[in-house]
Amino acid sequence: MDNTASGFDIDLAVDITDVVCPVTFVRTKVALEDLEDGQVASIRMNDGEPVQNVPRSVKDEGHKILKLIDNGDGTYSLIVRKAG
Repeated sequence: MDNTASGFDIDLAVDITDVVCPVTFVRTKVALEDLEDGQVASIRMNDGEPVQNVPRSVKDEGHKILKLIDNGDGTYSLIVRKAG
């Protein structure tokens, strides 16, 4: 997949707007496990609890947050580079 809309080459796009915490992070963690080190994922999530918790949890796992994009529709896209 080559999606440069966010300014980054996205290797995997995941939509977790249909689940609530803590499943949001579980789905994000599973998605990141499917990537190779250095690859980039775009995680689409709802505003509120997911935006507060998922980026922090991803960072705690050692991955790099590249950008958090407000999609303007009540959702955000978290751009994450998988760490080795």
